[in-house]
Amino acid sequence: MTAPPAVSAVSEDGPSAHFDAFVAAGGTVEPRDWMPDGYRRMLVRQIAQHAHSEIIGMQPEGAWLTRAPSLHRKSVLIAKVQDEAGHGLYLYSAAETLGVDRADLLDALHRGQQRASATFNHPALTWADTGAIAWLTDGAAVINQAPLCRTSYGPYARAMRRVCQEEAFHVRQGYDLMRALCEGTPEQKEMAQDAVNRWWLPAVALMFGPPDTAQGGADARTAAPGAAVSRRARAWGIKHHTNDELRQRFVDSCVPQAERIGLTLPDPAIRWNEERGHYDFTPVDWDTYRRALGDDTHWARQRIARRRAAHEDGAWVREAAAAYAARSDETEGRTG
Repeated sequence: MTAPPAVSAVSEDGPSAHFDAFVAAGGTVEPRDWMPDGYRRMLVRQIAQHAHSEIIGMQPEGAWLTRAPSLHRKSVLIAKVQDEAGHGLYLYSAAETLGVDRADLLDALHRGQQRASATFNHPALTWADTGAIAWLTDGAAVINQAPLCRTSYGPYARAMRRVCQEEAFHVRQGYDLMRALCEGTPEQKEMAQDAVNRWWLPAVALMFGPPDTAQGGADARTAAPGAAVSRRARAWGIKHHTNDELRQRFVDSCVPQAERIGLTLPDPAIRWNEERGHYDFTPVDWDTYRRALGDDTHWARQRIARRRAAHEDGAWVREAAAAYAARSDETEGRTG
């Protein structure tokens, strides 16, 4: 197959058309290549929200580190929470290649000008929640993010390859925890089912974003205001699938997993559709999506407050690291 033309070789009379053709042909955009302002803005918004979600998403599980039921479970959870912090760093680094500063992105998060995924606005009430989060929300993340390993922006794609490898391991860890609970006492299985009941809707609705199409005959522009953005993202090769396509993949993968360990997904509409070759489930319309966000914003406020406090408490570490780096550069300059 003929390689796509270099994106940096744009002509003055039609750079946007050349760029669109380049990414449509499967080209990879690198930081020094020309790109439309809209493409850059879309990437900054998406990568920033993704990075914010990784570091905010540490909190529900991190709260259980001191209460894990065994040393083995504690070590596994510590490793997982540490991985999520690393994912945030990979993604902030990818965003910086677009000309933004991670300090500015964090300030925007702390001021409420940017947001993390609303999935993590929900409480982790029991130990089983750590398993449900890993199995369901990380499982949704893998399905949602695996196509990003082929996204058109090179630094983002490369970061996502590492992220997805680790997230796939987190899913197995969460499923193993849920299986152990289901094979334990009746109380443990009940705790596992209760956690699934709480985390299913946030996972199936919020991890994939709002619906792409109208539901119930409503006007598509009213029912799916993000559809135009999603189409533009696919045209630019940032995304490769609609939110609803990815949501279907998630349901198809989760149903047999739940059946295998004796858990019931809290959706009475779930059933195999022989004609479609997929599981039917309750459509995620705009009302369902808004309900999944949660009316009580206590947990959202609390997690942002904790993130802000941790950032402020760690200021001396960042200052010390910057001073050490400056001193090292100065020493190398004298001896170079």
